[in-house]
Amino acid sequence: MDTKVNICGVELKNPVMTASGTFGSGREFSELTDLNGIGGVVVKGVAAVPWKGNPAPRIAEVYGGMLNSVGLQNPGVDYFIENDIPFLRQFDTKIVVNVCGHSIDQYKDVVRKLRGQDVDMLELNISCPNVDEGGMAFGTDPVMVEKVVYEVKKDADKPLIVKLSPNVTDITATAKAAARGGADALSLINTLTGMKIDIHKRAPVLYRKIGGMSGPAVKPIALRMVYEVCKCVDVPVIGMGGISNGEDAVEFIMAGATAVAIGTANFINPRATADTVRGIEEYMEKYNVSDLSEIRGIIE
Repeated sequence: MDTKVNICGVELKNPVMTASGTFGSGREFSELTDLNGIGGVVVKGVAAVPWKGNPAPRIAEVYGGMLNSVGLQNPGVDYFIENDIPFLRQFDTKIVVNVCGHSIDQYKDVVRKLRGQDVDMLELNISCPNVDEGGMAFGTDPVMVEKVVYEVKKDADKPLIVKLSPNVTDITATAKAAARGGADALSLINTLTGMKIDIHKRAPVLYRKIGGMSGPAVKPIALRMVYEVCKCVDVPVIGMGGISNGEDAVEFIMAGATAVAIGTANFINPRATADTVRGIEEYMEKYNVSDLSEIRGIIE
């Protein structure tokens, strides 16, 4: 039974990764689960300079998931290079750096600083608000998607994964744009925009009113989008959105995903990644699947 997968020449021991923003740099979770058992750790978004994030309250529980408006709080790329890379290299897992920025130049600054560093892949967060275009997210306009990916790719010395926003009319349009721009792989979905109101206080629960929704409730939407994207591009796809266990992961693989990422489930069960790996293995054993390629993309 072989659970290994290959993304742009980078071999993962299994297809289970973490979703950026839900696992930090892995420090806290390393005390609760074995990072050696994860195919890859996708770290929280890394910016060119430290970001404070949004004011509280910035997390809210909702039916079937959660809303977050953390605002990509992070200590910056210099801190990440000095502290987090050495920590993660203690473990037998791949390191994927989620790159965030409010302008193309900010993205490029991060990627330049990561050149030559001991990481395996980069993930470009194009759901960041583009301050040069009035705050609209980079990932909602195919023209902008192609442009930002093309520009960032010039400075990348590692495979570039582009993380797609689901907050669009047609996700295949942005997927194709990212591929045209030079994306080596795609990951999806990022959070859906949502809102919660406290009827007793007569006010939004989140300070910024609107946040990103994730969790089990978004899985059918995420699965549909992964299926559509896998049918329209020739680059590897990492599926995410409401995955909580091995059965969920197998669904995404059958839809065409090369790998999967666990996000919100980590907050409910710190061992969700390990449990998902075991669940995939149990499925393969039960149905005599010797290699994941046998079931990948079998849904026509």
